[in-house]
Amino acid sequence: MANQWFETVAIAQERAKKRIPKSVYGALIAGAEAGLSMRDNTAAFDELGFRPITAGQPPERRMETTIMGEYASMPVMISPTGVQAVHPEGEVAVGRAAAARGIPMGLSSFASTPVEQVAETCGSTFFQIYWAGDRDSMVARMERAKAAGVKGMILTLDWSFSHGRDWGSPHIPQMFSIKELLPHASETLMRPGYILRWLRKGKIPTLGVPNFNTDGGKPPGFFEAYGTWMMTPPPTWEDVAWLRAQWDGPFMVKGIARTDEARRAVDAGVTAISVSNHGGNNVDGMPAAIRTLPEIVGDVGDDVQVLLDGGIRRGSDVVKALALGADAVLIGRAYLWGLAANGQAGVENVLDVIRMGMDATMRGIGVANIADLSPADLVVPDGFSPPAIS
Repeated sequence: MANQWFETVAIAQERAKKRIPKSVYGALIAGAEAGLSMRDNTAAFDELGFRPITAGQPPERRMETTIMGEYASMPVMISPTGVQAVHPEGEVAVGRAAAARGIPMGLSSFASTPVEQVAETCGSTFFQIYWAGDRDSMVARMERAKAAGVKGMILTLDWSFSHGRDWGSPHIPQMFSIKELLPHASETLMRPGYILRWLRKGKIPTLGVPNFNTDGGKPPGFFEAYGTWMMTPPPTWEDVAWLRAQWDGPFMVKGIARTDEARRAVDAGVTAISVSNHGGNNVDGMPAAIRTLPEIVGDVGDDVQVLLDGGIRRGSDVVKALALGADAVLIGRAYLWGLAANGQAGVENVLDVIRMGMDATMRGIGVANIADLSPADLVVPDGFSPPAIS
């Protein structure tokens, strides 16, 4: 077998595109409407430069930290993403990769694997929950996750789910039945390796959502769970404070993009926030997360951990985020491309690429410890961030 190692996340993306059906790849790309926010998430990092040194570079670089109380070998966390049908081992492979590389993992409520199985693979698993259903069902899902051994909660609020995409949206079937699969037969036949990987595991992709279950019954389908979320009135900050009070451990709110809301999250008692636009899947036209990060850190960075989620493709991107004040970052598409390209080994490959990129960048700019990174290490153009919210 040819060497499956890839040296950049971009190469992992290319391999993923070649190995999974077109509609599955389209679901990974996602984005909303014109894709303005999705593109800005990566473009914004390209606007930031570094100030390297040429002598006196540190012989060793330290990246260890803690994320919501959990040890992390580097300031990177797996972002929760739903229904990982790009590979038959899905979230289990991701959990094993995260554990092997010593970083925490976020597990989605819309995951295709039960929380109990994933928590067994990664001791630093955080369960992501949506404000979906009645209060009793939400508490029951949290209690189930706690019994499984998860370390904390991630409440995701940054998803408005705009339906239209200028490049078209992939068809997501109600279930993987013969009737539903026939229209996809041609694209699936063009990726025989994808089907063979599933057949070797003795199964086919499913769209079940087992982590919405609280009674041990049959898992609801993706659209059934999605419908529950759609029909639930959006939460107020008082609701957020109530949900946070139901959990006695670390609690993150994901989706903050404004300083006034960052302060409301702090007042609600959270221990961490994620600055995010849901990978460009929220309101299109939102600025990249990295653009709003400095203002938010300046306002609440002493009160809670601040993570950034959106646009991380390289280790140098992580360094830029930390220099602008983030305590850590979450990655989403990057590890999914690694998963699609080469399963668990592909996810580990992505994490190794990011680590090596961080190490090389820190050496180049003369910083020995991530705690010492600051805006002085960057070249930040005028107008990089939007006007501050008073």
